[in-house]
Amino acid sequence: MRKKLVSTLLSVTLVAAMLVGCGSKAETTAETAAPATETAEAADTTEAAAETETAAPAATGDMKFEIVSKGFQHQYWQAVLKGAQNKADELGVTINFVGPNSESDIADQVQMLNNAINAKPAAIGLAALDTSACLDAIQTAKDSSIPIIGFDSGVPDAPEGAVLANCATDNYAAGELAAENTYAAIKDTIAKASAPVRIGVLGQDATAESIINRGLGFIDKMGELIKADGKTVTVEGNDKYVNDSKCEKTSGADVVIEVLVPAQVTSELSSIDCQTLLNKADTIAVYGSNQHSGEAMVTANENLNKFGTGEGKVVGVAFDSGAVIKAAVKDGTFLGAITQAPVAMGEALVQSLYDAASGNSVADVDTGCQWYTADTMDSEEIAQNLYD
Repeated sequence: MRKKLVSTLLSVTLVAAMLVGCGSKAETTAETAAPATETAEAADTTEAAAETETAAPAATGDMKFEIVSKGFQHQYWQAVLKGAQNKADELGVTINFVGPNSESDIADQVQMLNNAINAKPAAIGLAALDTSACLDAIQTAKDSSIPIIGFDSGVPDAPEGAVLANCATDNYAAGELAAENTYAAIKDTIAKASAPVRIGVLGQDATAESIINRGLGFIDKMGELIKADGKTVTVEGNDKYVNDSKCEKTSGADVVIEVLVPAQVTSELSSIDCQTLLNKADTIAVYGSNQHSGEAMVTANENLNKFGTGEGKVVGVAFDSGAVIKAAVKDGTFLGAITQAPVAMGEALVQSLYDAASGNSVADVDTGCQWYTADTMDSEEIAQNLYD
């Protein structure tokens, strides 16, 4: 009995010892596993932080762009500047926006372009008054690895690879749009005319690609429409427009398109050109291809009172907006006008400068245009693109 009791006690003791041993092993395993979990969590956190750091954009506060415009004398350029500054603020970059006092001050603009290059910016925006005058400076920028983005007008014949893209209205297409709307208003007059009639085109200059293309787009489309209706047409006036136009030069044509360009870009000279056209008895329409020319048309008409849409009136069509042109459209002095989108152009320019400076690919941006009249100028679609 005693032996049995001792045997029983020994068995209980052994079982208890085994249970204690198992409990100690489980606790040790759990404690050992805990640091492993914490290590994995820490690794995940470190990896996430690394990913976040990698994804963060590079600092742009020290990225600066030089922008050389055609001038500041027109409100159009102030609207471009507004858009450029909006985008610069959004991207956190700095811009220096400059331009000559007059769009005839080609030498001043070239000096500004050279100054821009000497400032060693991340990229340069250029609206060239005369591309040929800027070629040496453009080559210098290329040699200095400073990318250039054109705006408002292209930079034709620039050294290959120097100008990476252009942000501008398709100016030729815009001129065509002006011609289509002008022709609709004068079509019957041309059809019924028993003698030649005249359409005037006022060009601020014959050097800026934007101005030239707006003029040629208008002339070529007008000639196409006139010819399609069985009439003949010819182009006279400024040699650049005459020689580059697609219109056949026809002696004794039913319609004469006369292009006048002032010797200097001044309001007085452009107004005189318009007066010359308005004083010709056969003039039935006048087109001004930018804000400068459109405002000169208003000045020329003040004493002559020839513009309008009634019987015996001369149809006036302008380009761009501004308070003077908008008022002329609103009161019926002008049939209508073409507007660009200058604020959007400024925004597109700075975005392209940023992309080029960051090593990203860039491409031409057509910033668009619209035809507006007294009936449509207050619509939301049009009004956003009209500036004072």
